[in-house]
Amino acid sequence: MKAGRFLRIDPEELIKLPAGSRLFTLPGRRPVGYDPKNGSFTNVTDACAVAAFTAPGYTVTHSTSYREEGLPAHLPLFSYAACAIYKNEIHVAAIRVDGDRRHDSTLIDISLVRKNIREFKKLFPYNRLIRHLAECAMTHGCPNAQNFFRQRYEAPLPVSPSCNAACWGCISYQKGKISCSQPRIKFVPTEDEVAQVALFHIANVKDPVVSFGQGCEGEPLLQGRLIERSIRLIRKITSKGTININTNGSRPKMLAKLFDAGLDSARISLNSARERYYSRYYKPRGYTFKDVLESIRVVKKKNGFVSLNYLTMPGFTDLHNEINALTSLIEKYKVDMIQWRNLNYDPILYFRQMGIRPDTSEMSGIRETIGLLRKRFPHLKTGYFNPRTTRRFAPRVRG
Repeated sequence: MKAGRFLRIDPEELIKLPAGSRLFTLPGRRPVGYDPKNGSFTNVTDACAVAAFTAPGYTVTHSTSYREEGLPAHLPLFSYAACAIYKNEIHVAAIRVDGDRRHDSTLIDISLVRKNIREFKKLFPYNRLIRHLAECAMTHGCPNAQNFFRQRYEAPLPVSPSCNAACWGCISYQKGKISCSQPRIKFVPTEDEVAQVALFHIANVKDPVVSFGQGCEGEPLLQGRLIERSIRLIRKITSKGTININTNGSRPKMLAKLFDAGLDSARISLNSARERYYSRYYKPRGYTFKDVLESIRVVKKKNGFVSLNYLTMPGFTDLHNEINALTSLIEKYKVDMIQWRNLNYDPILYFRQMGIRPDTSEMSGIRETIGLLRKRFPHLKTGYFNPRTTRRFAPRVRG
């Protein structure tokens, strides 16, 4: 299904269900199948619709097909890939966009996470951020938090309890009928607490990345002055490691200050390269889409690495008009990377709230869209995770 319209899927669109994926039943929804006898799509009345939540590193190309019965509860904040039994195995409609296995749940030793939580708390008994990350790792299963305690890859640095957007799919704060996936941080850490976490990770990990802007917080730029002080404290000690921020890009002037302090990269979130649909989804407060574009420009001006956290929804992301807008944005602002992240939201509700129901003739396909951009922009990196990157003109600090 795309945008509420049903399609017969080509077997070439299917891959085996990746390790670490999950299968969900969708209450109040009947699956829709194709009946070759009469050449039409029909409800399967004696079954419940099923969808796959693919493992990190995979981007969904088609949503699972279903029709709602009455007014069912809104689906929780996951993505819902089409899945099928094919060649006697479960397959899904998805494409692998990143070979990195940093969030692969099958490789995460929870006993080691638990052990190191105890050790880290002894090392840093007064650091509230350590205790917060322990809760994220054990209660909410955050892979970044788990990786921090496993001393590998990317460490999270959440700092902001508030936000200046009201995204439909916010996983840490919801007012309406959708439950949030995890609670938001309730305090603002000090720069000493932040630097302590970052420096410990950088000192003990090969090719380390530390990132502001996590699922358990609001918008990090609202705590820009704290982040600036924290970065200066980190860079006073070491020039090693990548310091990244995941942001909505709402405060370009503050972002510029962070790069002056020693920030290396920024991942800026978009659901659409068109202002009208961006604003409908993000519902920005006190900033505009132009500020987001200015933030992308600022990162490049400061010789930083800029990724788009491009929230992907089959039937919208691959619309011809959306592809054209994204192509123009990449061309104009010289974007370095697109992280093809799945938009975790009820697929039918998304298009209903967007106010569009395009025809399938207006869609190119997610797989085709990714391939088109790779061909058009050979320099453009494609992936899912924040890469390790070093600024071309890094500040001179003690190693």
